[in-house]
Amino acid sequence: MQRSPAVRGRGISKSFGDVVALDHVDIDVGRGQVHGLVGPNGAGKTTLLGLLLGLAVADGGRLEILGTPVGRTLAVPGGVAGFVDGPGLYPSLTARQNLMALAALRGHDAGRAATVGDALEQVGLTDVADDRIRGFSLGMRQRLGLAAALLTAPRLLVLDEPANGLDPAGKRHVHRVITRLAADGTAVVLSSHRMDDLAALCSEVTVLATGRVVFSGAVSKLAAESGELDYRLLVSDPAAARRVALDMPGLRVLPRRDGVEPEDTVGLVVRGPVPVIEDLVARLVQAGVAVRELAPVVAPLEAAFLALTGTGRTDEEDVA
Repeated sequence: MQRSPAVRGRGISKSFGDVVALDHVDIDVGRGQVHGLVGPNGAGKTTLLGLLLGLAVADGGRLEILGTPVGRTLAVPGGVAGFVDGPGLYPSLTARQNLMALAALRGHDAGRAATVGDALEQVGLTDVADDRIRGFSLGMRQRLGLAAALLTAPRLLVLDEPANGLDPAGKRHVHRVITRLAADGTAVVLSSHRMDDLAALCSEVTVLATGRVVFSGAVSKLAAESGELDYRLLVSDPAAARRVALDMPGLRVLPRRDGVEPEDTVGLVVRGPVPVIEDLVARLVQAGVAVRELAPVVAPLEAAFLALTGTGRTDEEDVA
């Protein structure tokens, strides 16, 4: 028998006065899946995360969490953990004392010290476990919030911008924890403005705009939604490359905002779908122009996000 998904939402609606935060949102998150939730500011991400954590209730629709219908009360089934708008911590206590206090509140007396020590180790905070967190950076607080969530061995982990403020080492720790949890069967829902985090962690993503779902599906499918992309080419002969590009249907050579190319330029920026860009490279090689670098000005995932949410830049913006 197939198990129910960790999260199933149908027609979820939520308003705050005259402001519609969620407008008939559908969402499915499988067990063992890392599901990204993205959208512009004010899209409804935080409201949806709050519903999953039992911090708010929906006005309409149906929501099931870990197989249990969530009604009109501020409660969710056991096994749900996470944070929204940053973790709530006691600044006068050390990292270890914060986690010990949380473990005590949740009734985890047996093996409490070992559990806390393991959580701190997983997020890379062992060396500062006995430092007061009032001196912690934003990234360290984010990691401590993740450690607090791990104390409950969650089956659904909800994280709001978990990579916010992280340095490369901290990001590596957080990514490792999330990947391991998903491999062990935990469902993870995370919001992020970082497309590189989505590409590295998520198998599926839901994109919100003005409270509505504008895309839901595999990350690879989202990347395919980007349509035309801007690519910067560095070439051995920019003048010849420009002539080849201008002669290709379906391809545009983009000027700088002032319409003037610097004298020492060795490349150009073009816009077109991926197959046309690939054809351009082949034609440049045939024309004896060496392509030293080809890179999207905006990554495909980010381009798709901008297109779907209506927040993309215009042609007049500087692409150089």
